[in-house]
Amino acid sequence: MADTLRRRGPKTSAPSPSPPPNKPSVDAKKEHETDPAVKVVHRHAPKTRKRKTTAIFLLGSLFGIIAAGFFAKTNDLIDFPEIGELTMGSLFDALPAGLVKDMREIIIGERDFLDSYDSFSVGQQARAEGLAAHHPIVMVPGVISTGLESWGTSNVSLPYFRKRLWGSWTMMRALVLDKDTWKAHIMLDKTTGLDPPGIKLRAAQGFDATDFFITGYWIWNKILENLASLGYDPTNSYTAAYDWRLSYANLETRDNYFSRLKSHIEVAVMLQKRKVVLASHSMGSQVVFYFFHWVASEQGGRGGADWVERHIEAWINVSGCMLGAAKDVSAILSGEMRDTAQLNTFSVYGLEKFLSKAERAEIFRAMPGISSMLPLGGSAIWGDLDGAPDDRPGQEHTYGAFLNFRTGQNWTTPARNFTVDDALRYLLDTSEDWYRDQIQGSYSWGVAQTTAEVEANENDPRKWINPLETRLPLAPNLKIYCFYGVGKPTERGYYYRPPEPGSLTSLNMTIDTALTQGSLVDHGVVMGEGDGTVNLMSMGYMCNKGWKIKRYNPANAQITVVEMEHEPDRFNPRGGPKTADHVDILGRKNLNEFILRIAAGQGATIQNQIISNILEYAEKAKVYEE
Repeated sequence: MADTLRRRGPKTSAPSPSPPPNKPSVDAKKEHETDPAVKVVHRHAPKTRKRKTTAIFLLGSLFGIIAAGFFAKTNDLIDFPEIGELTMGSLFDALPAGLVKDMREIIIGERDFLDSYDSFSVGQQARAEGLAAHHPIVMVPGVISTGLESWGTSNVSLPYFRKRLWGSWTMMRALVLDKDTWKAHIMLDKTTGLDPPGIKLRAAQGFDATDFFITGYWIWNKILENLASLGYDPTNSYTAAYDWRLSYANLETRDNYFSRLKSHIEVAVMLQKRKVVLASHSMGSQVVFYFFHWVASEQGGRGGADWVERHIEAWINVSGCMLGAAKDVSAILSGEMRDTAQLNTFSVYGLEKFLSKAERAEIFRAMPGISSMLPLGGSAIWGDLDGAPDDRPGQEHTYGAFLNFRTGQNWTTPARNFTVDDALRYLLDTSEDWYRDQIQGSYSWGVAQTTAEVEANENDPRKWINPLETRLPLAPNLKIYCFYGVGKPTERGYYYRPPEPGSLTSLNMTIDTALTQGSLVDHGVVMGEGDGTVNLMSMGYMCNKGWKIKRYNPANAQITVVEMEHEPDRFNPRGGPKTADHVDILGRKNLNEFILRIAAGQGATIQNQIISNILEYAEKAKVYEE
């Protein structure tokens, strides 16, 4: 397979893959054309460009945080007490020039945009139209938008007491000047999956935990501002931040997270006399889905099968990685992803010297919560070597070949290509016992093909994150809104090679970053459809097809889907009001409008809008009615 691909150069003998089709298939259209609630939009071929703002995702793109340093008006000492005597000039002098240049390109124009942006305009317009705060709202963030702060009192932790080691300038300072201490804090105990001895990191709480990642890089702040314009405040809105490093079971074991979430929702319903709206983003959507099972189960919250029906009005699922993310595999396998693969030579050299691939892979593995986003559904969703549901017409190589290898290079790389199932087996077979034990004891990646299997899985907490093995709650009046972006190239597979000869690494392989083929393979990363971080199949399959299957939605909860075209403002580094990027979508104008409508009790005015070919892809998935 890989032999037909060219190395980067002026000539190529391999035909470029056909661009993605602009229209849903005829069969998919016929199935839905009689349903007035579904609007299938024929979109023009998306205008895409390589934006580097996706660099801030998990730890693999860690150096993206330093970009915020350019928000300073000068290069003088920044007035942040956490920084101490660190100047931006001295910091950038220590970094490779190429990396500094890349970061500077990311944020050009951002400061002027922030100064001119009318953050409250959506909320003010909604209020002028008569909307007001109605349902209490609870927001469950994703990884990047949940700050982690130190509460340890040991000698190594005292300098960082109540300072954030994820999501602040303190994190940047610790990374650059005290890397070993930072690693010791951010990694969980490899045996227990809990706090290491003498270390105590906890999720920050309140709106401050999720509004900004670091100064100038907003996350939930736009939504909070618009909710405030409608009349929301800390008495009727709440942020349910969590320590995303923990496995979901340990979220309850260590922090009583789900118990506290249950209690807060119950109090909100009692005081406000109305059911709660849950709004989640990215990994937060998996947390909500797990919570639905936990709260009803006798092994969890013991709320009973009707708890969700009695307490939850709606679930707003924004960019939810319901079936995982491809980049989670490469991050855990080799400490890499597209964001690191695209770095130039000088930046790669600096990053490797500072935080090597092996170190990054070790850090990812010591955060069992991250592994909840490994792809779910196996070959039924992601395809096999003969084909994948989301293969495009004329595509020479199937997406079902998830990890690709060139034969005869080195004994450390496999002799054949891997499907998603193969890749997960390989990851577990070649990883340390502590990681394998943690993950296999926490998660499951299969497909339940019968109602009996689904009902039996309600008693197995390992299955609770997987919507293909378990069902939605028995809540016929629950309203689910799936909002996600489309039209942005997204990681779908990888080409791997052996490490460089003589390199000092414990890894068996690394992404073949020199390999590029048209728009399909970018620096060894196979590109598919999605929002730049999460694949279309992960965000869209359950919403458009999976939850239409009776065993997965026995109460027939209402599902509304709105896909949002990625139409970034080329002069706005965060994409502007029409971006559909995985993180930046939280500032998108119509997403904010929809959230306000639902919170105000007007969610019924939102109509389905399908832009992509997800209906066609979903029909090809090997998940069937009984």
